[in-house]
Amino acid sequence: MVQFKDTFTGKEQRPYKRATSVQKCLRVSGKHNDLENVGRTPRHHTFFEMLGNFSFGDYFKRDAINYAWEFLTVTLKLPPERLWVTVFEEDDEAADIWLKEVKIDPQRFSRIGAKDNFWAMGDTGPCGPCSEIFYDHGPEVFGGPPGTPDEEGDRYVEIWNLVFMQYNRDAEGKLNPLPSPSVDTGMGLERLAAVMQGVHSNYDIDLFQTLIKRAAELTGCKDPAHTSLKVIADHIRSCSFLITDGVMPGNEGRGYVLRRIIRRAARHGYELGVREPFFYKLVATLCDEMGEAFPELPAARAQVERVLRQEEERFAETLEQGMRILDASLTELAKAGSTELAGETVFKLYDTYGFPVDLTADIAKAHDVTLDMAGYEQAMEAQRARARAASQFGAEYGTSVDVQGSSEFTGYGNTEDEGEVIALFRDGEAVDVLGEGEGGMVVLDRTPFYAESGGQAGDRGTLTGDGGAYQVTDTQKQGQAAIGHFGQVTLGTLKIGDRLRARVDEERRRDTAYNHSATHLMHAALRAVLGDHVTQKGSLVEADRLRFDFSHFEPVSAAQLGIIEDLVNDHIRRNHAVETRVMALDDAMEAGAMALFGEKYDAEVRVLRMGEFSVELCGGTHVARTGDIGLFKITGESGIAAGVRRIEAVTGEGALRWMAAGETVLAHIASMVKGGRDDAEEKVKALLERNRQLEKELEQLKGKLASSQGSDLASQAIDIEGTRVLAVCLEGADAKTLRTTLDQLKSKLGTAAVVLAAVEGDKVSVIAGVTKDRTDRIRAGDLVNMVAEQVGGRGGGRPDMAQAGGKQPENLEAALASVPDWVKARLAS
Repeated sequence: MVQFKDTFTGKEQRPYKRATSVQKCLRVSGKHNDLENVGRTPRHHTFFEMLGNFSFGDYFKRDAINYAWEFLTVTLKLPPERLWVTVFEEDDEAADIWLKEVKIDPQRFSRIGAKDNFWAMGDTGPCGPCSEIFYDHGPEVFGGPPGTPDEEGDRYVEIWNLVFMQYNRDAEGKLNPLPSPSVDTGMGLERLAAVMQGVHSNYDIDLFQTLIKRAAELTGCKDPAHTSLKVIADHIRSCSFLITDGVMPGNEGRGYVLRRIIRRAARHGYELGVREPFFYKLVATLCDEMGEAFPELPAARAQVERVLRQEEERFAETLEQGMRILDASLTELAKAGSTELAGETVFKLYDTYGFPVDLTADIAKAHDVTLDMAGYEQAMEAQRARARAASQFGAEYGTSVDVQGSSEFTGYGNTEDEGEVIALFRDGEAVDVLGEGEGGMVVLDRTPFYAESGGQAGDRGTLTGDGGAYQVTDTQKQGQAAIGHFGQVTLGTLKIGDRLRARVDEERRRDTAYNHSATHLMHAALRAVLGDHVTQKGSLVEADRLRFDFSHFEPVSAAQLGIIEDLVNDHIRRNHAVETRVMALDDAMEAGAMALFGEKYDAEVRVLRMGEFSVELCGGTHVARTGDIGLFKITGESGIAAGVRRIEAVTGEGALRWMAAGETVLAHIASMVKGGRDDAEEKVKALLERNRQLEKELEQLKGKLASSQGSDLASQAIDIEGTRVLAVCLEGADAKTLRTTLDQLKSKLGTAAVVLAAVEGDKVSVIAGVTKDRTDRIRAGDLVNMVAEQVGGRGGGRPDMAQAGGKQPENLEAALASVPDWVKARLAS
């Protein structure tokens, strides 16, 4: 409970429950209507009846305004004299409601222009005037009312916004009334909590203070008002909820946004002196604060912590080196009196060290430095050009054409039907006739051919009529609702208006259905074995294979893959009926159907159920019963992006063929080791063990050879000013032998500089060693590079030992011969 004195009126205010009580009413799902902690309006309208897009009929503005005012002044008991209202300057209707019906003080009311009080989705589309409610923190806080020159101050803070969606702006800019106007209501949760708790900053409310305190403990920061702590506290919330909703760090879309936020938080920790992952440790505190309101968060806590820690560790590998480069660049700019960071440096930080441009901009801004964005874009475009030049793909396929008309899909129940040709295309252009041998696209008014969608490949088959025949090689969606049959006329001609018999390749459709149904079972199995964080990120379903991409933070182990495979096959053997229903989206979600995060669905959706094991939204073609799939076999698992894994598999006859091929390979291996299926594994183990023993013996022999060579070679060293110098080529030596021989020679020779080389084919290996009492005047890296450059190579290492390679063995003899003179010159200097 918090209690505060109204600094504006001087009156003692009633106690309010802490801000998290408000948060308990703000469930992400929007289904939680328990308002016991904040009360109800006299007309018992729940808070959620005041939020979202709701149509209120002819007087939707009146109801929306009254709901907002009642909630703020009656439910939350905010003093009306502390509130300031604005409307769009041309919205007389809203102004009359506020002034004549609600009867707010005209002195606390203003009309604002379109810049702040007219909302639009874009240049065209739904739009409308706004009405905003501000809270007045009192005269002791700097700032003026909305619409005045001092409005940027902190005295007046917007806590409520009503957008009256009543127009649709067309391409010419004309505002056309919407047939069903609605209200989009927004409330600033932290701002309202700040008001309720008597503080002026969102970061001073109890939620943030708890997170900031924990962040200070983890970073060792002694200043609780430090900006970096506020950034970290804010970012842990956004990152945690994004991951809970199924978003994984990546290089595009929302995954890239998440990655940028995590890295920004990690960078602020770095600035506070933290060198180990710390950000993920804040998840526990966040769960304590918001877990009651959002039970999804504590349920996903372990997953959120793993993802954040993994991303922190990955970024830490490059953060320190990137920061050194950036700090050095900023220091050089300061010395030169410049205030702009070169675009090439900005690009290098992004391309090599994973620094998002806004992260570099944040750091640069703290030093009053701007970024050369033109130079950055130039470097980025050069990279794109290199990528395009390296690409092997010059043509674009599947380009959609503008098809007028629609196609009715009739293929769920059958693979044959009859339809009328309503459009023909050749090379993307509409035509009236397609002749024999010509390729193009045919559009029918009704067709059993499934168009590629949801990862399922388009059908193949034939179209036949009285005048000709057409081989369909692919089927794709076109325009708004048309289905395009791509292929070639194999006989006669096709014309607009022809009636054609459409026959889908039944065997291919059947095999595709096996694989598609298997992806649903596998998706459910992945979630059962790996966790509810697993969500589909992409799929490919063809007749001969399936591929399924999903969110997961680490490789799936062989044991886990075995369990997943067994679970899918178990539900295949249970022979569940595969049921489909078309229902309202909300009803489907209530029934437990899985939807893909970020996907857009129609008001009515097709729900696919396989027993109680799998319920998903899907428009594809499937088997009648899971037993039809026959067999499921995983053939591969790999990572395709940060936080995204891929499983490849086969089903039915494809799975049997894959397993038969494995049996053939096993039999071949068994015959090579003179064994059978049952003892092949033991014989291969014995063979590998024997190979390891032979390798060990070979290493021992090489060591003895190196030792003997070392003794012989030591006598070849020459003395230069008290330093023994040796540069020779060892026939047949590998890298390990060179290192062993070098160590022995340095021990035998005392004060020395040694270069050893070996040649294998057209490759030269060079190693240089300098005893530590000579590294002040001769560095091994300089010595090895002097030799390597003469044989077409480069290298590096420590001052006392360095390695290099080259590709010009013909120059090695002369390069080694130059070593004594080089050492003599170094010693002399």
